[in-house]
Amino acid sequence: MSNRSRLTVAVGDWSARHRKTAVFGWLLFVVLATTLGSMAGTKNTTDADNGVGESGRAVHALAAAGLAQPAAESVFIQSQGFTATDPRFHAIVDASVAAVESTGRVAQVQSPYTSGALSADGHSALVEFVMSGDPDTAADRVQPVLDAVAKVQKQHPEATVVEYGTAGATKEFNDTFNSDFAGAEWTAVPLALGILLIVFGALVAAVLPVVLAVTAFTGAFGLVALTTKLVPTSSDASSVMLLVGLAVGVDYCLFYLSREREERAAGKDPETALRIAAETSGHSVLVSGLTVMVAMAGMFLTGIADFRAMGVATIVVVLVAVLGSLTVLPALLSMLGDKVDRLRIPFLGRRRPSPEGGRLLAPVLRTVLARPLISALVATLALLGLAVPVLGMHTAQLTASQELPSSNSVVRTGELIAKAFPGSPLPATVVVRSSAVGDPAQTQAFAAFKQAALATGKLHEPITETVHADKDIAVITVTLDGTGTDAPSVAALNVLRGQVIPATLGKLPGAEVDVAGDTAASVDFSKQLSNSALPVFAFVIALAFALMLISFRSIVIAITAALLNLLSVGAAYGALTLVFQHGFAASLIGARTVGAITSWLPLFLFVILFGLSMDYHVFVVSRIKEGHDQGLDTKTAVARGIGSTAGVVSSAALIMVGVFAIFGTLSVTSMKEVGVGLAVAVLVDATVIRGVLLPSVMTLLGERNWRRSERHTGATAASAASPATPAVADEDSPEDAGEPVAAG
Repeated sequence: MSNRSRLTVAVGDWSARHRKTAVFGWLLFVVLATTLGSMAGTKNTTDADNGVGESGRAVHALAAAGLAQPAAESVFIQSQGFTATDPRFHAIVDASVAAVESTGRVAQVQSPYTSGALSADGHSALVEFVMSGDPDTAADRVQPVLDAVAKVQKQHPEATVVEYGTAGATKEFNDTFNSDFAGAEWTAVPLALGILLIVFGALVAAVLPVVLAVTAFTGAFGLVALTTKLVPTSSDASSVMLLVGLAVGVDYCLFYLSREREERAAGKDPETALRIAAETSGHSVLVSGLTVMVAMAGMFLTGIADFRAMGVATIVVVLVAVLGSLTVLPALLSMLGDKVDRLRIPFLGRRRPSPEGGRLLAPVLRTVLARPLISALVATLALLGLAVPVLGMHTAQLTASQELPSSNSVVRTGELIAKAFPGSPLPATVVVRSSAVGDPAQTQAFAAFKQAALATGKLHEPITETVHADKDIAVITVTLDGTGTDAPSVAALNVLRGQVIPATLGKLPGAEVDVAGDTAASVDFSKQLSNSALPVFAFVIALAFALMLISFRSIVIAITAALLNLLSVGAAYGALTLVFQHGFAASLIGARTVGAITSWLPLFLFVILFGLSMDYHVFVVSRIKEGHDQGLDTKTAVARGIGSTAGVVSSAALIMVGVFAIFGTLSVTSMKEVGVGLAVAVLVDATVIRGVLLPSVMTLLGERNWRRSERHTGATAASAASPATPAVADEDSPEDAGEPVAAG
């Protein structure tokens, strides 16, 4: 028995002997963590926290000078029946100006008749203003403005009168996100419970994993709230916590509970069955959990606040899920005994597939083992083909309006504004820091800047300047080509940074000029991710490789695990690119094609998938190794190990895919991408990888799989001939000698 197995057996034995202490201790932990977390409150990341590169410097400079850019808003007015010269149009504009001013929440209100924000055809206008106060909380204070504008619209049905801007779009995004999140919570839990009812055929056995997963998530949520004073969290981190917490929490308990029931069905007494489950599935849970946590630690190498938040949230929820599976679950199983099979569901009696695989897997597995080379080549080529679209993947930091569905009012308003006022609705912000600010030299430089910008044909009016001479800072806004995140906008930004600024503002004495804004932030964010991708990938692969090497003492198995995981990640990337960038089958899931993948998603998916895929890999390979250690040849051990775990792996994968697929149905684009990416990867991993590639590759490698681990095993063929003898009865026995029996 390895040291790690000794640990999981010792913990399981303690929990079984101190059942009440373990159960009530767990409940007390969850209550305390939740209570303390709610009392402490949470601190969320801000734009300044997430700022990187040149745009990050600009945001930090403004924040340090107390000049954080206010949330820019506008009232969009459009009439098809009359133009801005008509007194009726003028009356609507005046009513809109008066309405937003009356809220006391706005400043710098400008009528289009003074600012010039009138469309070329005269049928549209913008009343521009900014939200007063902290821009980071503007979305929380914009509702009175929305209500005032809605009142004007009601009074003037002959025209379109709507509010549009950063605060309004962010509020709409937050409301949609929170509504989706609540719906996902209420849908995912019943879905997992329903699948477990089919798996176990008994209500008590099905409820246990769900209860432990939900309590683990609840406790972890409280713990994360306590950490936000040091590492601020984010809405994305909360979503990731729910996704990962529910998925791994249920899976870990499923692995443990299934093995315990297998051993009981094989005739073991309750104590021995629980110890075997602790040594085998408990060990798999521990290794899998460590792998996920180690992989998520790679998020800290990005230097991005949102990634740190997701890393902390995932590490905490997985840690809590592992602790729950190894401590409170053995205590509950010891308490319940055979009562775990109580409240059986009619027609869902437990089925026990053969060790060679279930009815669905058996024919596939026989074919794969009979022709391993052809099977490996076909599966590899299929996954590489699915991954091909990733070569053209384009990433961007999506705006709030791009995150929302195309039917949303914010999105429709943005489209109307883009049509009436060509050019990006997301202007670039040029921050100039120079002792010459306010001097004639700066005035001349701005005039030259404006002339050069307009001459490019990629930068447009309105171009405005605000001078803060007492702080040696000038802030210039300039309109870009495109939508803000597309190729024309990026090209315009490159012209601004690479040509216009160096030739004009860059010549001011001692000037430091940085460009911020949504387009700049997206470009800089993507560049930061690109620069950090290689270190993160290397970190995750190296440490996952090390954990596999330590766990199985075989360099071949460790290399195989890494390569197979890379294939599943590549397939997920390709599917994401096809659906969300190229629009293939996007309408089937209600996805909105914005021409890009959320910039943080590829790196996040790599990290989380590399960790999650170890769930199945460790569980399946452990069972294969058990058979080999009992004296079976590799091909027979592969057939027995994969066949005996087919039901559990399929059930676990179905739960994960189901939970992730729920997020694929949500309204927010980035959450759709997360759900689809994770669901595809887990589906590929549980079918093509575990059902075809793993058995074919291990069969081809034969005894080379175990070359480094032979000295650690002392089992003989004789031990395999007497499977009824519980190896775990002896602390010094090398492995569990119990014959694998599939759980339905």
